[in-house]
Amino acid sequence: MQQYRKPIDSVRFIRHHIPKLKEWFSRKDWTGMNTHKNSDTTSKLSSGFMEKGHGSVGGEAFAVSDEHGYKVEMPREMSVWSAIGLGLAIMACPYGLSTTISIALQNGGPATVLWGWVFVSLMSICIALSLAEIASRYPTSGGPYYWSYMLASRRYNTVASYVVGWLGLIGNWTVSLSIIYGTAELIMAIPPLWHPAFEPQAWQTYLLFLAVLLICFGANFLKQRQLDALNTFSIYWTAASVLIVLVTVLAMARNGRASGSFVFGGFDVSSGWQPGWAWFVGLLQSAYVLTGYGMVAAMADEVANPETSVPRGMVGSVIAAAVTGLLYLIPLLFVMTDMPSLLNADQPIPVLFQQATGTEGATGLMVLIITIGVLGGIGALTTSSRTAYSFARDNGIPGSQWWKVVWREYLPLNALALSSIVIALLGLLSFQSAAFSAFTGVATITLGASYAGPILISLLRKREPLEGAVFRMPSWLGFIVNAVCCAWILLSIVIFCMPTAVSGLNADTMNYASVVFVFFAAVSFVYYILHARKGFNGPPATSHESVDEKSNSLDKL
Repeated sequence: MQQYRKPIDSVRFIRHHIPKLKEWFSRKDWTGMNTHKNSDTTSKLSSGFMEKGHGSVGGEAFAVSDEHGYKVEMPREMSVWSAIGLGLAIMACPYGLSTTISIALQNGGPATVLWGWVFVSLMSICIALSLAEIASRYPTSGGPYYWSYMLASRRYNTVASYVVGWLGLIGNWTVSLSIIYGTAELIMAIPPLWHPAFEPQAWQTYLLFLAVLLICFGANFLKQRQLDALNTFSIYWTAASVLIVLVTVLAMARNGRASGSFVFGGFDVSSGWQPGWAWFVGLLQSAYVLTGYGMVAAMADEVANPETSVPRGMVGSVIAAAVTGLLYLIPLLFVMTDMPSLLNADQPIPVLFQQATGTEGATGLMVLIITIGVLGGIGALTTSSRTAYSFARDNGIPGSQWWKVVWREYLPLNALALSSIVIALLGLLSFQSAAFSAFTGVATITLGASYAGPILISLLRKREPLEGAVFRMPSWLGFIVNAVCCAWILLSIVIFCMPTAVSGLNADTMNYASVVFVFFAAVSFVYYILHARKGFNGPPATSHESVDEKSNSLDKL
């Protein structure tokens, strides 16, 4: 057995490079990744914000309406570093990978856990780059549904905006639901470590879920500067937690360590799927975690210099998450020496921590992961409320006049309450044993589809509407990256509607993601027929005229 050596080089590397990364992301010009530098466009865009109210002095909004036609109701006090922290908090890598690791373990084991993460990270970077281009051109909290309206031709822009808006809203709600419910499940997994005879009941988990939801709801009353500090704190807490887990499990490893061939090449399927297809089904673990970066766009109305801060927040958070995930997963795989016990556990991570460090150590490590889950729940509920608020401004949801109200000039309280109530009601599905897989599946599907909407429209229109974007990939690269994004999202929609296991499949273990999706689709369709067909005209989009005139194909997407 090889002697363990502390990862001093990794620590020195992080200490050496974090100041450089922070300096790069704090620069006022977008040159770190800008391959289509256009200083005139940038200055005009910034000037437009300042003249119409999208600018800020000392973080305070000072005019009536912004370039996009919306009334400025909330101050711009959040920084680019906070945007990255928000994206990282929503993805909550150690938490998300912990709650869903059973999906990958039964669909390929280590090969799916590790190489699935690498594959999905590359796909997510492609999506983040594609969204960053669009966000730098249209920086507003409407996000994908606003972008779809601006990018599509007049013939289709309203319908495209409405469909993508509902996909994004459902995705935000279900991501928040899955994070908060998963955190409750992790908390309920601690008592059995001390009392093996204890069996958590569904009603106990649901009450704990409501308690965590209440904490997240209360934290959203913090003002922007306080949320800024909280998001920045989440970066350091996540990094510290990963390093603590890495050192602790490898140093103690009470049951020994697995071989390198097992960690980097072990493949075993116990789900009943055929091996090749099982690997793709197991990607749900990684894909679920790497979805939250696009939700950063919902905070565009509260971020200083959103045309650069939002794209940086998206790209920066997904890169940070990719690295964080590798540093977290590899040590865990090295201490997986008892796979049968992990496969039999509802939540394998507490059991794995206990095997590696003992009950006391496992409890301590679980506190770190649970805290990350709470921080992620706060961030996800924040973006959910902003998404509901933004869509309500354009009469996209029933009762829009109520949900677009801003309380004390900084908080869309009614939208926050609506999001919390919807999440609490959806949590009732937790009394069905397969609920969590449904939550993660529908969150991944709907958010992915909402990202694909504007990307596909831009691609079909030969990327012409992106002219003038502050950040823009070279044309040839942009076409390739956009096409890869759309192909991957289409495949993922099919994959993640599948049950995570077919052996012993019954009503309790079925994947109900499609059922949840169809329910919300029915609600949105009925609302469209009864009201939105005439009442929803899309965003104000005062600049859509100039964008549409530049295209020679007004009648095609």
